[in-house]
Amino acid sequence: MAPLSSEMRKLQNKWKTGTSWPKRLDWLEISGIRGWTGQRIDFQFPIVAIVGENGSGKSTVLQAAAAVYKSEPKDRYASDFFPDTPFEKISSATIRYSYRQGQESQTKTVRKPTNRWRGNPERPSRKVEYIDLRRIQPVSARTGYARILKHGVKEETANSFDNSKLGRLNKIVGKSYSTAGISTTDAGIDKPVPVLSVNGVRYSGFHQGAGEIAAAELLAADFPKYGILLIDEIETSLHPRAQRRLMRDLAEVARLNEIQIVLTTHSPYILDEIPPEARIYLMDGVEGKSAVLGVSPEFAMSRMDEEQHPECDIYVEDKRADTFVAEILAKQDRDLLTRSKIVSFGAASVGEALGQMVQGNRFPRSSVVFLDGDQSPSAGCSILPGDEAPERVVFESLRTKDWPDISTRISRGPSETIDALNAAMTLSDHHDWVKEAADRLVIGGDILWQSMCASWVENCADDSSLQAVVSPIAIALA
Repeated sequence: MAPLSSEMRKLQNKWKTGTSWPKRLDWLEISGIRGWTGQRIDFQFPIVAIVGENGSGKSTVLQAAAAVYKSEPKDRYASDFFPDTPFEKISSATIRYSYRQGQESQTKTVRKPTNRWRGNPERPSRKVEYIDLRRIQPVSARTGYARILKHGVKEETANSFDNSKLGRLNKIVGKSYSTAGISTTDAGIDKPVPVLSVNGVRYSGFHQGAGEIAAAELLAADFPKYGILLIDEIETSLHPRAQRRLMRDLAEVARLNEIQIVLTTHSPYILDEIPPEARIYLMDGVEGKSAVLGVSPEFAMSRMDEEQHPECDIYVEDKRADTFVAEILAKQDRDLLTRSKIVSFGAASVGEALGQMVQGNRFPRSSVVFLDGDQSPSAGCSILPGDEAPERVVFESLRTKDWPDISTRISRGPSETIDALNAAMTLSDHHDWVKEAADRLVIGGDILWQSMCASWVENCADDSSLQAVVSPIAIALA
């Protein structure tokens, strides 16, 4: 994962003081709605991203968050988001939530025991802005907008962005607009159109790219101080650099206005911009939904992309552990490797949560969770060989054997290979050892690490260490 941007670090530092954000939503529990059965979503950072496959419940979280507050001028109710239809009726539904206002923290519910939602008058007041970018279409494709193109229709109002918003739009999209804003016509004020200008030439949403429309309409929304901003599918139509710029812009706005932002996404670029405590992955299993806090972008993308069709998911902490396990399986039982998919999950706390899911049989297929060797035993988890992280286990074992086979495997001279590896181990942080040695040897870090793991399996590992990895996977696939 890339280092956090300076804007996100500033937001993180202000949040950690614990003295800001006098209004915040701490958590939600949803029951009886779209497959939710009381699972809790904790909001542990000013910006929280909800990620998961289609239908996992991401939008439900945003809609529930919008429904637990009174908001002027446009108040939204649970019945607006979760209506009865000719096809289904909502009953025995509950949205339980904990919120904070100043030093006061309370827990309340909005509920529908039978045919009416109750608890609306008791909701706290807060400015809520709900933006559904999923439904943004080209202006020409929107219902009723064709009338704007009829002869004689004229522009009626033009709400131009101030210099601050214009500068933000320019930075996010990466263009130099001279003006920007939202206009309406005498065909109806209910049909706003984004209008931009470059070098004095105006062009409307009828002639803009989808990314320009999405960015302009997002920035046209209110960003109320102490409010909560809810954005569905934030990456819609934005290229990766624009996604990163948007997240950095939102980090600054959240810090300055002490806004809470909850968003949904399928984008690794969005996830990469926020700290682990801001990422929540929703997944469906045989026992219902699970919300996993702190996942890595790689974990989220691997869960949502299954070009392979594995029989078993193997969860490890990071890419180093991924290669470590893969090389053990490649040597001991390659069939187990071809039948499995290895996914890195991030922090050890995420692995412990996944282990609980394994123990509760809550995954849709066989799953094995490995924690690094320096972690304590945890329910549902296996431990990788050694009493240290994989880098320490491999480096220290190979050094005692005078680095066997490494220079041959990477096509470098024996002396320069030994010097580079020994020098790398003088660094205090073992996470830096592979990169340091690879840079000295002018070789890719992944290539060096794979070669070292293969050499460790061949020359250092005893049978019990190898079986500590192979056995749990073989049992899961049996």
